[in-house]
Amino acid sequence: MTPAARVQAAIEVLDHINECTPAEKALTTWARGARYAGSGDRAAVRDHVFQALRCRRSYAALGGGTDGRALLRGALIEAGVAPETVFTGERHAPAVLDDAELMQGRVPEVGAEQADLPDWLWDRFESAFGSSEAMRSAQVLRQRAPVTLRVNAGLSNVSQAIEILNEDGVAVTRISQCDTALIVAEGARRVAGSRAYREGHVELQDASSQAAMAALDIAPGARVLDYCAGGGGKTLALAARVDATWFAHDANFTRMKDLPDRAHRAGIQVTCLDSDAITTAAPFDLVLCDAPCSGSGTWRRAPEAKWRLTPERLEELRATQLTILENAEQHVAPGGQLVYATCSILLAENDRQVAEFLSRHSAWTLTKQMSWPVTEEGDGFFLACLTKAG
Repeated sequence: MTPAARVQAAIEVLDHINECTPAEKALTTWARGARYAGSGDRAAVRDHVFQALRCRRSYAALGGGTDGRALLRGALIEAGVAPETVFTGERHAPAVLDDAELMQGRVPEVGAEQADLPDWLWDRFESAFGSSEAMRSAQVLRQRAPVTLRVNAGLSNVSQAIEILNEDGVAVTRISQCDTALIVAEGARRVAGSRAYREGHVELQDASSQAAMAALDIAPGARVLDYCAGGGGKTLALAARVDATWFAHDANFTRMKDLPDRAHRAGIQVTCLDSDAITTAAPFDLVLCDAPCSGSGTWRRAPEAKWRLTPERLEELRATQLTILENAEQHVAPGGQLVYATCSILLAENDRQVAEFLSRHSAWTLTKQMSWPVTEEGDGFFLACLTKAG
């Protein structure tokens, strides 16, 4: 495919997304119908689509509309490329821009439009961080997220992992945020097939998430439950550095289907528990609740989420988070820890939730609270450690 044909394909995918088709489904449907597209073509179209979703408001302003043609025209203008050189109508390129399209478009307004956020969210960003930090965070969320690896300290050190990755054409750089974290500089699509990944020397995990798990104090031999485990990445990160007894649970048990294989590859034993089994296995010395959230710290990876979040949905998430904490605290042993974590940067899901929980439970005290802003190296993340009276 020519570069212009890739733009046209992205336009078509974006138009399907505008009709409420999830981005991944829209991309998969296009790829199935485009047998001529190679892996490089599919990757390029995906990049166009996701960047347009990250920058939807500013591209719409520049391009003069919210349909696929306008968004990609806005993307070209921001990149300093004359849209007329791409919208030629030749060899599957987008059709030539008409006079009406050429007359449309303007500079994005300062504030929510420039930040590529809904108005109501921009107000919350500003109130939480101040104008300059709010804009800095929003601008980072407009960029593509890094591919980050965690070195499994139980199997190899960082230097050894780098050497093994290099053998398979994966170039990485170290990150100051966490000593087990590596950013992939070249060969990201080779990671899953690399020996380092297949043999458990590295796992895919964001740097902030790694740093948060490294900040937890876990005594050797402790009984630890990952209450909202999902794929189990945080359990594996913790188990790589502490010799303890590990348990994992998720309300949707199928989310943990790959965890046994991942744990085996990493040389770790994890017991997966359903809801009934938790009561039998309790109490635990530490219960980690990486709660469902808006994902605002990870929106550059899933940009659809910031456009679909509403004030009403945020309140639903807050209710779910508090319910999870209420349920999880019952399984913590006296003197044990309840750890609340989110990949959100919104105060409503972080500081305020901790304060709400403490106001209801006098037996608990806050012993540690940390947050990681969105940066070029890592996603936004929040962590609070609560200790139960002995």
